Amino acid sequence: MKADRTKVTRLLKTARGQIDGLLKMVEEDRYCIDISNQLMATEAILQKVNKEILHDHLGSCVKEAINTGEEGKKMEEIMAIMDKLMK
Repeated sequence: MKADRTKVTRLLKTARGQIDGLLKMVEEDRYCIDISNQLMATEAILQKVNKEILHDHLGSCVKEAINTGEEGKKMEEIMAIMDKLMK
């Protein structure tokens, strides 16, 4: 992985903390809208992590594959990821 490991790790730990908070909210039978808002905040962090990783993948792994003439597999991988993201 070429992404900024420190940044990615920090964001994932934040998401993990939010998930722990969500579990506690459910156990405490908190208000549904509060839980939903917290879920959306957690999803936003995970989307940010994914964007960071994919951005760096394009700038390093895919760029390197294009420069060496081996872009076929990398392009297939990117298209498959895009298909999943657009569902």
